[in-house]
Amino acid sequence: MKILLLNQTFYPDCVSSGQYAGDLATALAAAGHEVTVLTGQRAYDRPWVRFRSREVHNGVNVVRIPYTGFGKAAPWRRALDFGSFLLSCIFYLLTIRGHDVVVAMTSPPLLSTLAAAMVRLRGGRLVCWVLDLNPDEAIAAGWLKPESLFTGFLRKASAFAYATASQIIVMDRFMAGRVAAYGVAADKITVIPPWANNESVTYDPAGREAFRHENGLDGRFVVMYSGNHSPCHPLDTLLETARRMKNDPRVAFCFIGGGSEFARVKAYAAGHRLGNILCLPYVPMSRLSASLSSADLHTVVMGEPYVGIVHTCKVYNILALGIPFLYLGPESSHIADLRAAAARASHGDSSAVVRMIRDAIAAKVPVPNEKERALALRFAQQALLLRMFEVLHRAAGIPLPQEPFPTPETLPADAPALR
Repeated sequence: MKILLLNQTFYPDCVSSGQYAGDLATALAAAGHEVTVLTGQRAYDRPWVRFRSREVHNGVNVVRIPYTGFGKAAPWRRALDFGSFLLSCIFYLLTIRGHDVVVAMTSPPLLSTLAAAMVRLRGGRLVCWVLDLNPDEAIAAGWLKPESLFTGFLRKASAFAYATASQIIVMDRFMAGRVAAYGVAADKITVIPPWANNESVTYDPAGREAFRHENGLDGRFVVMYSGNHSPCHPLDTLLETARRMKNDPRVAFCFIGGGSEFARVKAYAAGHRLGNILCLPYVPMSRLSASLSSADLHTVVMGEPYVGIVHTCKVYNILALGIPFLYLGPESSHIADLRAAAARASHGDSSAVVRMIRDAIAAKVPVPNEKERALALRFAQQALLLRMFEVLHRAAGIPLPQEPFPTPETLPADAPALR
C-alpha cells in the first residue's frame, strides 16, 4: 500500500504523538509498504530547533514543512503555529495524489478535517487516529466557550472528518463514547491504546544508579513525573506535596519533560525555594530507560475534565519497568480501568499524597515488580501494531497477510524504538 501519515511532530522529536507516528511508520515501511510522513520542520517544544526538510529514515519518506515558531506560551501563539502548519499542509497536499490510505493524527486540530477534504478530492481512504479530541480539549481548558460560533464550526469540521473516515482509532472506551456522540457508527471505531516499548524501554539498574548520581539523587526516595506538562495533567497537588515535604531529606521530586506548564513547575520550585524539586528537560531515547528506572515511585496525573479527551500514555512504559506508581485523578478513567488496585488520590488532597509517599517508603516494594511487568504485556508494541495494521488493511479493503510485518528480530538494525 501507499500510505500517507499526517502529524505535526515526528522523529527525532521527543513529543509522544511523534514517537507513536514513528513506531507505526517504521513498522509499515519494514513490512514493505510505501510510507510518506508529512510533518513539521520545527521541534514541538523547542520551535527554534529545525530539522531537515526531507530525508529517508528507516525506509520512511519524511517531508517536513515550514510553519511559524511562536511556541506554546499563550493560546494565541499556539493558534498561529497551528494555522500556519495547516496552510503549509494545504500547499503540499495539492501537489500529490495516489495514496491508498491517509492516516491523520490530531496534532494540530483540524488536521483530520484537512485530510478528509483531500481524500474526497483526490481519492483514497481516510483513517483518523485520534490521540486527543478537539474542540473538547480547548473547551475543557477554558480556551473556547461551548456555545460559541467558532466552537460550532470546529464540531462540524470534526463531524465531517469522522463521516469521511473509513475507520477511526481511539485510545480508550471513554474517547470512543465521545466520538460516537458525533453520530459515528460503532463498527467504524476501534479502541487501540498506546503501546509500551517492551523491547527498548526496560528496567536498567546500572543506568538507574548513573542517572541518580549525575543528578544528585543518591540515597533519596525519588518521586517522578516524566512526560508532557500540560493543563490536561494538573500538577498543583504534586507541587503542594513537595512543598509540604520540603523538610523531609529522604524524598526528592523529579519533573522531567516539557510542555506549557514546565516553566510554571520551575517557577513554583524557585518561588518556594524547594530544594527537593529537580526539573530536567526531555531525555534522549538512548537514556529513557535509565531516567525512568531512577524513580522509586512514578506519578500518573489525569485532569478530571479531560477523561475521554486526552489519554495519559506514560503509564504503559511505567508498567513495563515494574515501578510502582501513584495515580492522581478521578475514579472513572482509563487509568482506573487499567489497574483498579493502583494507589489513587484526588486532586487537591495533598495530605493523602504525603501519606501514600511515606507508606511507599515504608513498604519497600521491590523494583522491578514482576506483577506490573506482566500486566504491561497486554500493551506490548508488537501486539498493538498488529491491530493497527488490521485497521489500515480493513480501511483499504485489502486482506491482512498472514505475516503482516517482520518480527522484532527481523526489523532493520537501526529501526528506532521511539518511546
